[in-house]
Amino acid sequence: MLDRVTAARLIPLFAAAAAAVMGKVEGKGENWHGHVTAVTVAPEYRRLGLAQLLMAYLERLSEAAYDGYFVDLYVRKGNALAVDMYKSLGYVVYRQVIGYYTAGPGETSEDAYDMHKALPRDKEKKSMVPLPHPVHPGEQDMW
Repeated sequence: MLDRVTAARLIPLFAAAAAAVMGKVEGKGENWHGHVTAVTVAPEYRRLGLAQLLMAYLERLSEAAYDGYFVDLYVRKGNALAVDMYKSLGYVVYRQVIGYYTAGPGETSEDAYDMHKALPRDKEKKSMVPLPHPVHPGEQDMW
């Protein structure tokens, strides 16, 4: 794992080739939040802490620039490595979305976890209270 000073020096040099994060802000009222559209790290740069640094950057941006209540992301339920990483960063499974990832012919669709992490604006951490039941695509909150 890289220390933060070394990582801060390396990210500008390698970020375009080694790792990327893409996100947006969306929602209304208490649903105003940052959304992680994608985070990716090239295989040869994994396990160096780049994904964690990129996630922290997006979280800080969602808070400081956009004053969001939380950050959310969707991850395949079966991607245990990613789910565990997000949990280690403070995310919780807010809800399970049945069949979120559609499959091609002869394949099976896969459920997603919608994971949330509260930002300081969500003082009561309402955005992290899990739903008691799974939802289907289309039943999700439309921001």
